[in-house]
Order: sequence, then structure tokens, then C-alpha cells
Amino acid sequence: MQHIIAQQAPAAIGTYSHAVRAGDTLYLSGQVPLDPATMKIVEGTERQIVQAFENVKTIVEAAGGKLENTLKVNIFLTDLSCFPMVNEVMARYFNAPYPARAAIGVAALPLGSEVEIEAVIHMG
Repeated sequence: MQHIIAQQAPAAIGTYSHAVRAGDTLYLSGQVPLDPATMKIVEGTERQIVQAFENVKTIVEAAGGKLENTLKVNIFLTDLSCFPMVNEVMARYFNAPYPARAAIGVAALPLGSEVEIEAVIHMG
């Protein structure tokens, strides 16, 4: 098992690693839309979704993986009416066939974020 801390990603805001690799599988912790330079949540729903995906991408690449090898994405939203926007932004990061995905409505997320994204990536 290998713990991943990506220097280019926002620092962890709790007691967790950015990701953990076990064999050929990389498990990412949930990423909120923190700007890594300021450690503040970016403003605007679309910018938050993009930043969360960028943080995921940064961690995957720091671990030596490729975003295109994503098996599963879990997206947590405080407002499910943003689901069409999630689809539009996600299509910028993934091509068909898309990874498996769940979109889950939640009451609140860390630091007042509107979105949090976690993923599982095949590293083999």
C-alpha cells in the first residue's frame, strides 16, 4: 500500500492522504474546489466543479496515473439542479466510454463547497 500526497494539489484539510494505492488501484479522497495557491474555495458553481476535477486530475497524475483510466467517480452536490452542469464539465475530462458514476445530493460539504469529487483509478 502506498499513500499519495500531491504537492501541486491543495493540502489536505483533515486527517487523510490525497490518495492510497493498493496494487493496481488508486483510491482518491474526496476533493473540494480549493484553489491550491490560495487554499480557498473558488467562487461560482461551474468554477467549483472544474476546480474539483482539476484537483482530482492533479492527484491522479502525481500518483503516476491517467485520468482516462478512471473506473468510478462519486460526485457529491449540495444542489442536484446542477447535475446538467456536472455532465457538461465532466465531458471535458472524460471521453466515452465514461467511467461508472454516482451523483449524490447532500445537505452540506466541507468549507461550504457546492461539490466534492472522489474517484477510483486503475493504475495497471
